[in-house]
Amino acid sequence: MTPVVELRAARKRFGQVEALKGVDLAIGTGELVAMLGPNGAGKTTSISLMLGLRRPTGGEARLFGFDPADQRARSRCGVMLQESGTTGVLTVRELVDLFRSYYPSPLPTATAIARAGLDAKAGARAGTLSGGERQRLYFALAVCGDPEALFLDEPTVGMDVEGRRAVLGSIRALSAAGKTIVFTTHYLEEADQLARRIVVIDRGVVIADATPREIKSRIPSKRISFNTGAPVSDATFRGLPVQNLEVADHRVRLLSNEPELVLKALFERGVAVRDLEVTGADLEEAFLSLTTRP
Repeated sequence: MTPVVELRAARKRFGQVEALKGVDLAIGTGELVAMLGPNGAGKTTSISLMLGLRRPTGGEARLFGFDPADQRARSRCGVMLQESGTTGVLTVRELVDLFRSYYPSPLPTATAIARAGLDAKAGARAGTLSGGERQRLYFALAVCGDPEALFLDEPTVGMDVEGRRAVLGSIRALSAAGKTIVFTTHYLEEADQLARRIVVIDRGVVIADATPREIKSRIPSKRISFNTGAPVSDATFRGLPVQNLEVADHRVRLLSNEPELVLKALFERGVAVRDLEVTGADLEEAFLSLTTRP
C-alpha cells in the first residue's frame, strides 16, 4: 500500500545550514504520529517538504504517491501551520465557508466550527478573536474540507484549557474515524496521550521512531517523588545513584536506576519520606535523554 507521506533520503539546506540530513520516513493510512524534537531540529522543515511548501535539496518527498505540489495530493490534506494568518474582516463562519469551498467534499460549516469549539464565536470577526481562539479558527480551517490527512504544527499553542481540550478531543475523534494525522508539539504530555507513534528528530536526523511506550522503556530509571517534612540539601543525596535531582521546599524529585537502594539509604540517613511516589520515567524524561547534547 502506498504511504500517505514519504520522505526518501530527504535533505534540506538553508545556506550553510543543513536542516535535514537524509531523512527516511513513511507514514501509512490512519496513523496518528507525533514529530518531536528540540527547536531547530528539523520538524517544521520535514512537514514543509511533505506538503510541498519547500523543495528538498536532495532526496524526495511524496504525498499520496504524488509530488506534494500536485493538486491531486493537496486536495486530500488539511493543514495548520505555526505561521497561519487570515483576514480579520470576515467572520469565523465566513472564513470556514470560504475555505471549505476549496475542497471537493467538505464538512458542513457548523460541523467544522463545532470541532474547533468555536460555536459561540461563529459570528465574530476573526480580528476580534483572542490568540487561543485564532488557533482554534485555524484548526477549523484545517478540518473543514474533511481531508484524509491532517498536518498540525503546534496546534494547541496559546490555547486555554477549554480550547485545548476541545481540539485534542477532535483530534482523537478524527483519528478514530481513520484520518491520517501528523502533528508537532512541545507539549510532550499531548504526544504521550494522543500519538500511537512518535518520531524524534534531532540535528536533522531521525533518532527514534517507535510507540510512546517503547520510547519510555529506553529509560531504565524510575521517577521518585516524596515530601520530607523538613528542609534537605543536595548533600543528603551525595554518593547515591540519582539523576535529575530537584529539591523545592520540602518536595524532592529525582531519577534513579536503583530506587530501592536510594530509599533504603535515605531511611538510614534519617530522612523523613512522606507521600512517596515511584513511577516509570515519562516521555519528557525519555525525550531529554535522547536529545541532550554532549
